[in-house]
Amino acid sequence: MAQPQPYGKQIYADPPAYFGAALEDAERLLKYASEVGIPIDDDSRNNILRARTASSTGWDEVTAANMLAALGTLAAKLKPVTAASLKACSGRPTVRKYWIVSICLAAIIVPFSVASFVTSAISNTIKTDIVAANDLAVKLRAQLGPAPPAERTDATSLGTAISDAPVITELQQFASDIREIDAGARQLRVLLLGAGIDPFSKIRKDPKAIHDTFQLPEGLKDFAWAAGQRTTVYQDVRYFGQSLMDDVGVFYGAITTCILPVLYALLGTCAYLLRRFEQQISLRTYTPSVADAPQFLIAGIGGAVVGLFNNFAIGQAISIPPLAIAFLVGYAVDVFFAFLEGTIQKFTRSNPASSAPPATDGGKA
Repeated sequence: MAQPQPYGKQIYADPPAYFGAALEDAERLLKYASEVGIPIDDDSRNNILRARTASSTGWDEVTAANMLAALGTLAAKLKPVTAASLKACSGRPTVRKYWIVSICLAAIIVPFSVASFVTSAISNTIKTDIVAANDLAVKLRAQLGPAPPAERTDATSLGTAISDAPVITELQQFASDIREIDAGARQLRVLLLGAGIDPFSKIRKDPKAIHDTFQLPEGLKDFAWAAGQRTTVYQDVRYFGQSLMDDVGVFYGAITTCILPVLYALLGTCAYLLRRFEQQISLRTYTPSVADAPQFLIAGIGGAVVGLFNNFAIGQAISIPPLAIAFLVGYAVDVFFAFLEGTIQKFTRSNPASSAPPATDGGKA
């Protein structure tokens, strides 16, 4: 009858698979410690080397126990570097998906950001020109009076003591402002993909008609008639420009307030993950994580609601719109219900009569 072998001498006929995986992790940590010059005690090193021999000749209990103990010692000493991170870094990890997401986001963000900036600049210029043109229209009307029904070729300049030069200068500036407003409006129309009605679409391809419409006539004599003609053109141009500014404000305002914050939040997440990847690779602490996808989702939600908190300013009273309060309630439901319960308790304490039992008549009829 065979005698049972003492503890530690029994050979595993079918050793567990995790012995081999643990040995690979221990050897990977031992190799990293040797490469970076971290001293390892002789017992841990020898136990790992004996475990490699045992993987071929057969695992016994003592060798397996010593190998696992050495693995624990190395893991504690080399932390935050782990066997999993060394394995991930040695396999040439890639962040191609982050690059693709970043490039796609940039391809959307950059054009819309540029278009939003350009439309804002053009709109501000148009507003300034409209203010200046309004002032000139009022000034010319006060100086020249109402426009005659037709040009008076034999009329004097003004028939007043006012010299011709200032009036001609004002008329030229008035015509220039009209042309600037029209040019800005046409640029906005392009950025709105052709939206809006151009009041001069029928003559856009006729250089002579455009010149006669937007330029002062040659040999100008009747200033009042010229000012009246420019005012008529200005009214159409002003409506053209103001209607396009309203459309731009709605369209690009919605993009800037609702869409771009989400895209910028997602781009910020990509930048954070790429930066963290670079740092972890250099420190050999990188491990793939399933938490990246929720982080994108959280960033998208944060970007979507960040526009609700646009009233926050340092040194000013903070006002939160109802939509922002609704988001805060959804984010901290427990806090909201605790607030409600506290309010109810305060109301109850402030009205003790409401909680007192009803009075009785002592049994008397």
